[in-house]
Amino acid sequence: MTERWPDLSGRIEGHIHILPIRVYYEDTDFSGAVYHANYLKFCERARSDCLRLLGIHHSELHGTASFVVRRMVCDFLKPALIDNLLEVETRFVEFAGARTELVQTVRRVDDKLFEAQVTVALVDGQGRPKRLPPEMTKTFLSRVESRK
Repeated sequence: MTERWPDLSGRIEGHIHILPIRVYYEDTDFSGAVYHANYLKFCERARSDCLRLLGIHHSELHGTASFVVRRMVCDFLKPALIDNLLEVETRFVEFAGARTELVQTVRRVDDKLFEAQVTVALVDGQGRPKRLPPEMTKTFLSRVESRK
């Protein structure tokens, strides 16, 4: 199905995954700005689509392992509004064993609206940390860049 929709999961430019997002009415609060929790949803979609483009599919991990957010530090900088076109940028900045550190930024053109520092871990079916398989480790290490 992805062949029919090649850009549905965004794109990777260099070490950065970029997912386009349009702000819909359902994303906003009574003031017309994006409700704060929806930035987390935008980032979750971007992480999932980034993995998908890297050849790592949640459906293949299901039952044996899963990625979980262990920690997230968020900065809400400026509001996004209905009909805004946004881009969620995902950067891998550190990797060790079962843990990956990401920085996710939501932008409207050149304006940075939101930024999150995210720690993601791979856990087994009992919720214990699990080292990434060698191929996945290789894929992640090829994406790690220093934070700019």
